[in-house]
Amino acid sequence: MAQRHSLTIPYGAPVLAISFLACVATGLELSINNHAADFPLSTTRGSSVSLSCLVHNSSQAENLLWYRGEGQVGLKDGNKVNISHICIHPVSESDNGVTFTCRLARDKSVQVSVILDVKFPPQLSGEQTLHIEEEKGVTLTCNSKSNPQAQTTWYKDNNDLTLQQGRYEIHQTSEVFQLSIRKVQKSDNGTYTCVVESSLGKGTKDFHLIIEDKKAVFPKEAVITAVVVVAIAIFFGVVARRDKLCKCFKKSNSETAL
Repeated sequence: MAQRHSLTIPYGAPVLAISFLACVATGLELSINNHAADFPLSTTRGSSVSLSCLVHNSSQAENLLWYRGEGQVGLKDGNKVNISHICIHPVSESDNGVTFTCRLARDKSVQVSVILDVKFPPQLSGEQTLHIEEEKGVTLTCNSKSNPQAQTTWYKDNNDLTLQQGRYEIHQTSEVFQLSIRKVQKSDNGTYTCVVESSLGKGTKDFHLIIEDKKAVFPKEAVITAVVVVAIAIFFGVVARRDKLCKCFKKSNSETAL
């Protein structure tokens, strides 16, 4: 007679299976501002952004969670069930590129996200005075963020800067703009202006470059050699003088004894 084998089912598995089947059967999903899939949202600095997360095809009360990046957003008790709202005000540059995600509390794999695309003009201003010794190098640095990314132009004394190959070098990233000058000359004296410009506006910064006379190089090696020579000469001089003083001292002692 064939033996029957019973299959052991872990405690709680039926509940999970039923929940899973319920989600599949009902097509449970979330949406943010009527978007059921992840999407970008363009906005501007200083504005307000309102995000509404809604549960679809739910047969029961569902709790919702909000995240800013990896950090959970605190919600009031009346703003968690089936629909939840958050407001970002005012929107700042630090919100650019940040992902806001709404998740189902009992199954965090059910989620939808929005990525903020914050538009703002270049932020650059002020001036700086630099005193540089002739034939030394200098780097002028403009730090500026913007969205969309800005273009940079360098001017000298309000005229287009002619870049001399081998002496001038420009380095540019999304936030840093640098002009390097090798072996500055008196002709490099003047005001250099960094202009950072995008479709939303522009910023400027002035660098007043003052080239000073080259200082005489102090011959350290020669001085050290001279000091050593003088020290040796003094040492041998003292030694030689000591012999004479000793002889004189002995002679004086013998004369005194008589």
